[in-house]
Amino acid sequence: MIETALVAGFTSVGMDVLLLGPVPTPAVAMLTRSMRADLGVMISASHNPYEDNGIKLFGPDGFKLNDAIEREIEALIDVELHKRLAGSHDLGRAKRIESVHARYVEFAKRTLGRSVTLDGLRVVVDCANGAAYRVAPETLWELGAEVIAIGTEPDGFNINRDVGSTAPAALVAKVRERRADIGIALDGDADRVLIVDEKGHVVDGDQLMAVVARSWKEDERLAQPGIVATIMSNLGLERFLGGIGLGLARTAVGDRYVLEHMREHGYNLGGEQSGHIIMSDYTTTGDGLVAALQLLSVVQRQNRPVSEVCHCFDPLPQILKNVRYRSGEPLRHDSVVTAIEQARERLGESGRLVIRPSGTEPVIRVMAEGDDRGLVTEVVDEVVDAVTRAAA
Repeated sequence: MIETALVAGFTSVGMDVLLLGPVPTPAVAMLTRSMRADLGVMISASHNPYEDNGIKLFGPDGFKLNDAIEREIEALIDVELHKRLAGSHDLGRAKRIESVHARYVEFAKRTLGRSVTLDGLRVVVDCANGAAYRVAPETLWELGAEVIAIGTEPDGFNINRDVGSTAPAALVAKVRERRADIGIALDGDADRVLIVDEKGHVVDGDQLMAVVARSWKEDERLAQPGIVATIMSNLGLERFLGGIGLGLARTAVGDRYVLEHMREHGYNLGGEQSGHIIMSDYTTTGDGLVAALQLLSVVQRQNRPVSEVCHCFDPLPQILKNVRYRSGEPLRHDSVVTAIEQARERLGESGRLVIRPSGTEPVIRVMAEGDDRGLVTEVVDEVVDAVTRAAA
């Protein structure tokens, strides 16, 4: 329904539309640039349930539009637009592009050296019943892996439902059942990834960034002596990077803020704990499949189990809980403000407290970390209780 409405709107003002069908977010970004389009639009619930569907917009350079431009677009929604409509002879045209999947598969494969193969690896890939349901298994198979695919039957309503990077239990079970070497969990629009090792343990984005950062440092591929991550990344990652002579620049939560900092300061590797991994040598946005391929190349080169390759550091105890609310601004309540201040005082210099509303759903995220797990748990529970009461 959203696609039909967008096509009608674009063609009504004289724009031509190229329809790609279900493809990952990074494929839309890549094709917007390679096909010299003026705008790229991704329709997706991302990592959320289908009822949270929405759109992501990319400029002609393949990067997400900045906040200022998005606000201008939002303002136009409430403006009289009939004067902008094209005449009958100037209406735009829409057509479907048939070769999209093959183009993206080739793009993903080219991010690896020609000598790199995945021969001998048994890989389970969970496509979250989302946009990568065809391209991810095909790419892995063409590179030589034995592929077991799950979450590859999207029906428009089951995206991310009990599958994908936000629900890795299904992937863990399949990896153990098939005795696979690795499990790869993408989210619905395939711009984030989590890994499951051969023992069935989940590996998050912090460990993936550590693996790639160390590998790229050894190969002298890092554009700067460090990487970019968000305030949610574990303090253990920061300590690990410092131990190998690399820095960690932190930004607000959101892959766009990571990317903005990367572009402004010349970094070529960054990401989020949630699995958005941005490798600007290859992509203009997070790409779960490309990130997984980079990890697989390290696994093949080192000829070691994934559980060993992906254990770069012991993360500090970190607790994250979500509080769903219907309306209002619970974080402004006096009781919540007081609870947050008290929590920060209790953690002191040995820990961190991060509280933020989600940018994609009506949820407030409460995260704390520190050396003392008991204290961290107590602090999170106290803040969650305060927010829950305020949101009731």
